[in-house]
Parts: sequence; C-alpha cells; structure tokens
Amino acid sequence: MRKITILFLITLCLSCKEEKQIKFSLTGTTNSIEDGTLLFLDIESHNILDSTIVVDNKFAFERNLPEPIVTGILRTKDFSHYRFIWLENDDMTFDASNTDFRNAKITGSESETLSQKLYNLVKEVEPHSKEQREIEQKFINNNPNSIVSANILATYSTTWGKETTEKLFNNFSLENKNTLYGKEIASFIELNKNPRIGDYYVDFEMKNTTGKTLKLSDNLGKLTLLEFWSSNCAPCKKENPNLIKTYNRFNSFGFEIFAVSHDIDKEKWIKAIETDKLAWIHVSDLKRSDKASLIYGINGIPDNFLINEEGIIVGRNLRGEKLNNKIIELIGD
Repeated sequence: MRKITILFLITLCLSCKEEKQIKFSLTGTTNSIEDGTLLFLDIESHNILDSTIVVDNKFAFERNLPEPIVTGILRTKDFSHYRFIWLENDDMTFDASNTDFRNAKITGSESETLSQKLYNLVKEVEPHSKEQREIEQKFINNNPNSIVSANILATYSTTWGKETTEKLFNNFSLENKNTLYGKEIASFIELNKNPRIGDYYVDFEMKNTTGKTLKLSDNLGKLTLLEFWSSNCAPCKKENPNLIKTYNRFNSFGFEIFAVSHDIDKEKWIKAIETDKLAWIHVSDLKRSDKASLIYGINGIPDNFLINEEGIIVGRNLRGEKLNNKIIELIGD
C-alpha cells in the first residue's frame, strides 16, 4: 500500500511539473503608458490570443499557447506601441521601463533571444542587401534546429530560390521540418516552378468564395491576368480602381482576371471583394502560404502574370497604362 501511495505521489508531481511547463505567462513593465490602456497579444494567424489592461505601467498575461512556440505581436489598439515576440510555454518577462516596446528586454524564450541576436547583426547592414542575405543564410546554417531558422527560410524561400532553399532545408532536424514553417518550405520545394516570360503557364486549382474548386485552365480568356493580391495589402487596394477600369474596358474583347488572394480570413477577403466591387474570378487557399504563390514564386504582392491565348506568359507585374498598352498590343481595343 505504501508503494502504491509513493508511486501515486510521484506521478502526481510529474503531472504538475508537465502542466507547469506548458503554461505560458508574460509579465511586463512599460513607461509613460496611461492606466487603463488595453494591450493585445496577437498570434501569427492574426487572431487575438488575449488582452489585458496596463496599471501603474505593469501588465500580465497567463494562459496556454496553441503551440509550444509561436510568433506573436504585443501591441496597443492603435499600434502606437508594438513588438513582435517569439512566445514559448514558459514564464516570460517584458521590460520596457526605460525604453520603447521595440527595444524592450525579453527573457524566458530561447527563440526570442536567438531572434534578437540575428536582428542585432542584420540592423548593421543595408536592408535587403547581399550582406543581409549572407548573414541570414549563415544563421540558418548554424541553427538548423531552431524554429526561427524555419521561419526565416519560409519567408525568403521564393526570393532565394529552390536550390538554396533546399540545401538549407536538408540540414533541418525532423522536428523542425514538421513545424508549420517547415511544411511550408517542403511545399515550396515540391511545387515551385518559377515560370518566366516566354514560358507556358502552370495550371492549378483553388476554391472560390463559395467553396467551389476552380481550375485556372478552365477559366482562361483570350488574354488572362493571373493576379496575386490581399485585402490587407495597401498597394493592392490602391491599384484596384485602375484594374477595374482595365477589366471594364477590355473584358468584352476576351480579357479575364483570375485573382489569387493571400488572405487567411475569409470574411475580410469577401468583404474587400464586395467593397471594392471586384467583378472577376477570385480564389484562395486561405492559408499563410498558398499553392499558386508557391508554384509561381511570389515573394511580394501585388504581382501578376499576363497569359495569352496559347498559354504563354507574355508579361509580369504590369500595372496601369503599361498593362493597358500590352493588352492593346495583343488583342486591340
């Protein structure tokens, strides 16, 4: 009986320890933030994980995370203060008592510490330069088991290309390959064709706003613009009025638009289509990384491919009058 009791107590203690390990908390100190200010903690899927109120420049979050490690944003409602953070199921601290949110000292997350080391290296060089790329690729090569490396490689895979991406990815641990980012990288390596002007288009199928699967090849016109956009992309929204004019002007001549959205929120996607009165075909995977973008190597939006009647790509990233002039050249006005 005594042995059973001791075994029960050991099991109970281990269970308590495991429960403590998966509990996330973030306690913080700010400066010059008014009492009652709401702070939000968003996770990478753009969902609000939690919110709290600042009192005497202090705040606290405590809950379970959806995954052991996730990226998040700590922010005020108007984003006047914000900070991207790697969140882990542990006791974390946030100290901005003598600085702003961006330069706050954060403890309790190994991924965040590693990310900050990389940030401090990158900030010393020209943004988007060869030097930055070399620093990031060296970091990934030196930290193949870190989810931070997987996140960076997933972000830049379409920019760096399949060969470099695959070489770096092959060094990842199995656990890292099975993360959300690792699966995105694997999909890119499998799907990417990176077609260029003069190449034949690559077919794919995705669902429209009602859930019906549409295939690009079944919806081609005499001339088709494969358009990549998103409802929360400011340059895309700015370009929409011009695209509407182009569509209305040339649709009767056989010009079609097949729009692929990077949205992950279906309601926002549909609302943007209705608000902007975008009358053409719309599809989306409603995922962080969609199939079509992986195939076509999209690394920024807006972007597009102009496909002629024979299925040949005859233009890339054409906007406004450049697009209009190309259409006139190909099918007239």
